[in-house]
Amino acid sequence: MESRISIVGIISVICGLSFLSCSDAQEHTAPPIYDRDSVSVMTSYGVNTLISDSGIIKYKIVTERWDVNTVKNPSCWTFEKGVFFEQFDEQFHSVAYIQADSAWYFDQKKLWKLRGRVRIRNNNGLLYESEELYWDGVRHELYSNVFSKVTTPERNMEGTYFLSDEKMTHYIVNNSKGSFEREDMTGEKEEEKPATASPNDTLPKSEPILRPQTRKHAKGTS
Repeated sequence: MESRISIVGIISVICGLSFLSCSDAQEHTAPPIYDRDSVSVMTSYGVNTLISDSGIIKYKIVTERWDVNTVKNPSCWTFEKGVFFEQFDEQFHSVAYIQADSAWYFDQKKLWKLRGRVRIRNNNGLLYESEELYWDGVRHELYSNVFSKVTTPERNMEGTYFLSDEKMTHYIVNNSKGSFEREDMTGEKEEEKPATASPNDTLPKSEPILRPQTRKHAKGTS
């Protein structure tokens, strides 16, 4: 209904302007607009749903509005009012979550686009923060071309490019800065450092060995 009202309003404005135009004005046409292209086949409000797997509750999704449009090209699910996903273990403890101010899921491409205060925490305690993130379900990777921040119990990293696997256990941060442990730079853990000799194990310095000077023999007199 809103689409029809807006179209009628535009037509009435065009009709009003036609009285002011010259008689030899050229006619401009545009392709027709079909309401079904912009109408969702499903719209849900106040979604707070638990999802089970093999009889065990594994996930929760919370969103204020969820639109599904299979007519658009490409077809997509829209979460313009924000979205929150949460994962549970077998004891129903929260182990990971994903949240964003808005999200789009392109089902044919299996591609998620998250935008606005994107936060992800995995079951290893890693926290990812950014303003935009893509999740490619075909390549099984996450990536972002904007400023990103990664925080773990061991290190902090910031950069303008982020690439990771779906579990966020192997990731790359380019143009980065942050704090790192020694093993991040050398590949050696603390217990693997080569042992250094103690003062008692060192050999005493030996005096340099001087070669004795040879004595010149005097020439005999005749």
